[in-house]
Amino acid sequence: MKVLITGGSRGIGRAIALRFAEKGASVALTYRSDEEAARKVAEEAAAIAAESGADAQVEVFRLDVCDSSAVDQTIEEVIERLDGLDVVVNNAGVMQNQAAAMMSDEAWQTVIETNLTGPFYVCRAVLTHFMFERFGRIINLSSIAQDGASGQANYAASKAGLIGLTRSLAREYGSRGITANAVVPGLVNTEMIETVDDRLVEHWNQFCPAGRLASVEDVADAVWYLSRREASFVNGAVLHVTGGLDVAP
Repeated sequence: MKVLITGGSRGIGRAIALRFAEKGASVALTYRSDEEAARKVAEEAAAIAAESGADAQVEVFRLDVCDSSAVDQTIEEVIERLDGLDVVVNNAGVMQNQAAAMMSDEAWQTVIETNLTGPFYVCRAVLTHFMFERFGRIINLSSIAQDGASGQANYAASKAGLIGLTRSLAREYGSRGITANAVVPGLVNTEMIETVDDRLVEHWNQFCPAGRLASVEDVADAVWYLSRREASFVNGAVLHVTGGLDVAP
């Protein structure tokens, strides 16, 4: 298996890269600015793959998913270096939270372009290859904010749009051996949790039926499942990894 993960230098993206490496897949991961972190993840993934005895590659690419020409070029390079591509995980994303009445044009556009337009560019770039191979897995990382979240009009809109994009691709290309699915994580215990209001964490721990935050491994396992050939009849699905709490506070 050969997989491309956007935004693979930390958090959920890192966990996904390591999970695929553990399973013996060749991994290409992208970063936008933190090359050092991306290289470190690549080293970890390569070491894990070696331990499992897999003859797998790990490649790193700098990519701004908002740049359509850069996306096209990077996809070509990934396919060339990995000698193919089976799975694309659109994980790269940003937040710029603010009340809607005070939100700047830049904050709106940056989030929409990164979280929604960027994944569209990536999907568009891989579809020809997937159609030729009669196989492909597109997995988009959405969020429970898709149902609306206070102070996150831009983020919520981008993640809701990602669901629509996913389901449209599922309808258009399901007959060609290509599946498109979305994963909706709940509140995930990453380094970003330090920027979250303590009251939100308390709310989650209190009301989530699972009684805890999601781990990055919880999300990575869901992505791994959707990537497998055994998931060939799962298409257009929105898989909630939320412990049972599906509404953002």
